[in-house]
Amino acid sequence: MSSRTRGGALAALVALFTAGYLAPYLLPTVVGRLSAGLGLTPAQAGLVGSVLLLGSSTAGFTLAARGERIGPRRAARAGLLAMAVGYGSAAATGLVPLVVAGAVLGGLGSGTATAVAVAGIAGQRDPHRASTLGLLSVSAAAGALYLTLPHLGGGHAAPLLAIACAATLVWPATGRLPGAGRMAREATAAATRAVSEATAAVGRGAGATAAPGPLPYRRAGAVLAGGVLCWSLAQNALWGVSGRIGLTQAGLSEVTVGAVFAAALGAGLAGVTAAGALGSRLGRAVPIGAGTVIIAGCVWLSSSAEDLTGFATGEILWNTVYPVVLSYLLGLAASLDPRGRWAVMVGSASSLGVACGPVTGSLLSDRAGYPGMGLVLCALLLLVAAPMTAVARHASGRPLVPGSIRRRGGAPAAVLAGRGSGTAALVPQVGAPEQEVTPVAVPAGRRRMAKSTFRLARPSDRG
Repeated sequence: MSSRTRGGALAALVALFTAGYLAPYLLPTVVGRLSAGLGLTPAQAGLVGSVLLLGSSTAGFTLAARGERIGPRRAARAGLLAMAVGYGSAAATGLVPLVVAGAVLGGLGSGTATAVAVAGIAGQRDPHRASTLGLLSVSAAAGALYLTLPHLGGGHAAPLLAIACAATLVWPATGRLPGAGRMAREATAAATRAVSEATAAVGRGAGATAAPGPLPYRRAGAVLAGGVLCWSLAQNALWGVSGRIGLTQAGLSEVTVGAVFAAALGAGLAGVTAAGALGSRLGRAVPIGAGTVIIAGCVWLSSSAEDLTGFATGEILWNTVYPVVLSYLLGLAASLDPRGRWAVMVGSASSLGVACGPVTGSLLSDRAGYPGMGLVLCALLLLVAAPMTAVARHASGRPLVPGSIRRRGGAPAAVLAGRGSGTAALVPQVGAPEQEVTPVAVPAGRRRMAKSTFRLARPSDRG
């Protein structure tokens, strides 16, 4: 595949990621406008938001098992069509059952688009850079919408219609994604090349291992998926009620709250840019662990804010750190499996946590108030920081680069290791951590050469 083709596919994946992630980023204004425009209670509006995002996570989990058979292009177009029809129909009606049905259909489409984008990003040469570009794009789009939506009138239609329009605009980019037939041909060709080349490189019998291998790092991946679920739930429980905190507890207007959210997402752009520049210099454990601790403090600060200063400080600092940690979590998930299966599952677990967040935040705020809700969510974040950091320390590492693959048996051996199960103990897997090289001291003693060392071999020496 040429560099131009790869660049076009990356642009399509970033655009698809932006459309799929836009609904969770606009969650505060969606929930707030559902409550104000349709006469729902805060808990009911939070439940509608949770149902929307639950459809998103369900689509992600479903596509994780069947995405390769459907093909990225067909799945992406189906997801974008569901987004346009679902969110558009929900925006066009004021009947609560039809709004809920449209939100569910749109959520399924958002989850499908996100799952295709995440799986494609995991297959890129630098998944961390690709996920950083996606987060930059969705943060910029959501920030622009937060500045625009307050001037388009009240009601629930504006944010839902904006998401539907985003899906329509991204549709032409899906032509750059591969179809199911092309994926099958590329996979067959790659497997054939791997078999023919690896037979000579890794020995007899290697050609029988080109079948897809089992899911690697099952325990670490399950811990990471569970931690990300709780991590997303805690933050989106606050994110779902942040608009109400600004309007009721801090006493701000909708325009001011929208400006704070736009500034917060703009700060998130700076954080993601810094994360992209930092790369893997600090590894993944330090950004994930320390970033989650900082986020926990920001959650408590935002939930207890009673004026513009406290609310803006908590929201801006929180949204600066959140996409940084999220990009490292997505990169960690991508490093566990080069085929992108853990990336899709962890992304779907994040969507499930996002889905449960609004109703959780609404129920906690009704029972314990906003400050009490903040303390509970802060404690949950501190609890999940430890296992996620442990996975980053022990199950990930510096991925194999082309030079190191050549030092360990050649690219065919690495391809077979990523696809097969029979040679997993013999050849390195793509994405596996580098093994430390232990220097061995060789004594440099001087050996006296005997005369027999230089004599020529004779036929009689064979015995």
